[in-house]
Amino acid sequence: MSSDPTPFAPTTTALNRFREVASYFLRLGLTAFGGPAAHMALMHHEVVEKRKWVDEQKFLDLLGTANLLPGPSSTEMAIFLGYMRAGWPGLIAGGVCFILPAMLMVILLAWLYQQGQTLPFTGWVMTGVKPVVIAIVFQALWTLGKKAVKNWPLGTAGLVVILLYLVGVNVIGLLLGAGVLIMVIENRKRIRLSSKLSAITPIIFAQTFLNQYLPAINPLLFSLPLLFLEFLKIGAVLFGSGYVLLAFLRFDLVTQYHWLTDKQLLDAIAIGQVTPGPVFTTATFIGFLLGGVPGALLSTLAIFLPAFFYVAISGPFISKIRQSSWAGCFLDGVNVASLGLMAGVIIQLGQSSLTDPISITIGIVSALILFRLKVNPLG
Repeated sequence: MSSDPTPFAPTTTALNRFREVASYFLRLGLTAFGGPAAHMALMHHEVVEKRKWVDEQKFLDLLGTANLLPGPSSTEMAIFLGYMRAGWPGLIAGGVCFILPAMLMVILLAWLYQQGQTLPFTGWVMTGVKPVVIAIVFQALWTLGKKAVKNWPLGTAGLVVILLYLVGVNVIGLLLGAGVLIMVIENRKRIRLSSKLSAITPIIFAQTFLNQYLPAINPLLFSLPLLFLEFLKIGAVLFGSGYVLLAFLRFDLVTQYHWLTDKQLLDAIAIGQVTPGPVFTTATFIGFLLGGVPGALLSTLAIFLPAFFYVAISGPFISKIRQSSWAGCFLDGVNVASLGLMAGVIIQLGQSSLTDPISITIGIVSALILFRLKVNPLG
């Protein structure tokens, strides 16, 4: 018999369940260091073993669903669990309370950051954190790669994505193109490909190359509506680990729009790492740098909004995706492309941050500690 309580069960009132969800995820948002994997472990201990909001099987089902959706997986898990405990009010409370503490901390740190490069925060702290960020991303890439690269087509697709990313190909085009390509390759024996189907992947890549190599347009002038739309797009299409956010942000905000420098981007990613809660609060930091408090609030709302939408509509359908050979293979391709983007980011940001013996030493020692001792990345 499942121990999963349905929302608004008569054992407690709806208001009490809402308070439970809000108080737990607010506390988790204040203390949950270590990234999505650590967040998931903390949630499992609390809601399955201690509070018994859901049973093991339900937790696994929700975890699989969150990992298949675009967006921040640990935030989506908080939204799912909030809904399971307290219905639609819990859905909102779970996500908002998990995000809110990190957002407020990041706004404070962004304000300190803008006060000047002589502050300790922007000096020795950031100098030490940047190489550690590279090591953390590398460890995540290594761990996820062993699971994602299941065969030679997937491995080849990942390598091709790295090369195409480094020459400036559109990130979304690479994700979709890899997904379609693997879907077609893995299912080639099931059907006889029509001319339309076989043309999908070349069309995607052709459009991507044309978009990237047409004469360059002038950099877009910054505005709050454009900032909102940029982060809304990223929140809606980002597959894979939150670290893939690096690739999207660098391509759009540094390379195309010229709103940020590489240094500012890496500082923003570092802030997302050293604060508890979702890594996606990097968007909060960037929004503050570009548009003050209104920019921070709009960026945070935009990048997390799709996660609430996806959770609300996905319940009855996501569990069936892996049962489909076509959809499952598409997701395999998207996942390996995400890892390729992560590798490309490591190469680019490593060149700009590992520039002296101290930073190189910190990076190497951090990687050795992470791989050998299996410590908390932010310990």
